[in-house]
Order: sequence, then C-alpha cells, then structure tokens
Amino acid sequence: MMPAKLPVSVLIPAKNEEANLPACLESVARADEVFVVDSQSTDRSIEISERYGATVVQFHFNGRWPKKKNWSLENLPFRNEWVLIVDCDERITPELWDEIAAAIQNPDYEGYYLNRRVFFLGQWIRHGGKYPDWNLRLFRHAKGRYENLHTEEIRNTGDNEVHEHVVMSGKVGYLKNDMLHIDFRDIFHWLERHNRYSNWEARVYYNLLTGMGEGGTIGANLFGDSVQRKRFLKRIWVRLPFKPTIRFMLSYFIRFGFLDGKAGYIYARLLSQYEYQIGVKLYELQYGGQLNKVTEPTPTVTIEPVPQPES
Repeated sequence: MMPAKLPVSVLIPAKNEEANLPACLESVARADEVFVVDSQSTDRSIEISERYGATVVQFHFNGRWPKKKNWSLENLPFRNEWVLIVDCDERITPELWDEIAAAIQNPDYEGYYLNRRVFFLGQWIRHGGKYPDWNLRLFRHAKGRYENLHTEEIRNTGDNEVHEHVVMSGKVGYLKNDMLHIDFRDIFHWLERHNRYSNWEARVYYNLLTGMGEGGTIGANLFGDSVQRKRFLKRIWVRLPFKPTIRFMLSYFIRFGFLDGKAGYIYARLLSQYEYQIGVKLYELQYGGQLNKVTEPTPTVTIEPVPQPES
C-alpha cells in the first residue's frame, strides 16, 4: 500500500537528464506536488517527467540573475508551505521521507539540512571529506532564498545555482537519514559539469583576492556553523600555493580517501585536477587583458652586401 502523500512541494531543476530522472522521480513519489523546472531539454526529460506526473515548467535564463532555483522559489505556484529541492542525480529514501513527515508535522525549525551520501564509480565515497555533506534542501519556501555571490557575469557556468547556499530567516535543524547522490551518467559528464563549476569557482576566488568578497549574506566565521567555517577557511585557501597538490593530499591521505579504494584514489585525483582548472581560470581572470594582447614581432631588417665591380 502506497503511503499517504505528504504536504511537500518538490522542486527538481533539470536539463537533458533522461538517465537520472526516472529514479529521482520514483524516489519523490510521496510528495503531494512535484515541479520539474527544465531548461529546454532536447532529450526525453520532459516526456519522462510528465509520465511520472510532474508539472514541467520551462526556465529561460537571461544570463544574469536570478538563476533557476531562486526564480522557481519566486515564481512557481506552490500549493504547500514546505519545499524540498532535489537534483536529478539525487534520491530521497523511504527512511528520509518518514523523517520528513515527522519534521514538518510539528516543526521546531523553518528549514532542515539533509546529509548527502555521494556515490562515485558505483561506490559510496565515505571518506576524503565527502561525508558528511550537509545541504539545506527542506524549508518553508517563503523563508529561504539562495544567496547571490555575484558570479553571473562569468559565462558557461550554467543557469542553475552551483554551490550557493540557502539563506534562511529563522532557525534550521538537521535530519538524520541520508539523501543519496547517484549519477547514472559516465565520467565524461562529471568532467563536463566540473569544467563549468571551475568557471564559477575561479570567479569566487577572484572576488576574494580582489577584496570584493564572496558577495553572499552568509558570513565567514571560524566558530560559526559548517558553512561559515568553510567561508572562513576559503579566505585562507585562495592564497595558498600548490593548491592542486594540497587538495590531493587532504582528500586522499589526511581525510583517509585511500580507505575508499580505487574509487577514492580516482576521485582525489579528479579533485586535484579540478583545483588546477580553477587556478588556470583564475590566472586568466587576473591577467586576461594582458594575455590576450598579441604583440607583433619586431621586423628583422636584412642588409644585403653591395656587389663590388669586377676589376
């Protein structure tokens, strides 16, 4: 027997996600309402979403602000007070749904963090700093919005919020059961996605180094919550040399990524490569105007000897 629907509106941002959508939509079937906010998919994403009973809304990005999630929070006609944001490669387990049901029935908070369990190459990446991975995804939709880190002028980052955090008016809590992150696509798509993400990260680094700050409303505080601590440490991180090497050492050795076997090693190497991409793109942001100037070579003048008359 199917459990009763819960008064929760699910928001799923999507673009060409036919591989991931079926499992994602099946996992949110207990929600009273599901919106798939699509960005003109050219695969079967729309067909699949409608087959599972989701309402499909098209989002047309203007290249500036807001991006997809904030636009959705402002414009979708949610019929429920609580919204749950789920990416296409994420799954809400039955145990987590039971906990959500109890949390929203007698809420002590305006929002709740969900812990994400990341799978890579078919394996749970339990070490290397990837777990716990707290994300504020369940909240009263009128109370939360994603921060603006002023990176929208950078092209090729996509139309969806990347690592921006939700800013809440009110207290937030934590749920115990995990949300699963399982991408059914191959490594090509992982690399493609992180190529876009590195554009965004490079701009955040640039803003910090030039004194512009991250532009968000979540402050940097070593003694604050997990997000505030990350913000504080990032201000130090952006000024360190050899970041790709340090990131590999942190992930694989210091945070015990080696305990995840071959998958842990590959993941740590890819994170190191990702950090290198960020650094190259940061360099381009800092010196791009000079790098793109083409200096014409100085012409070489060759003086031919004057032939002497024969005697």
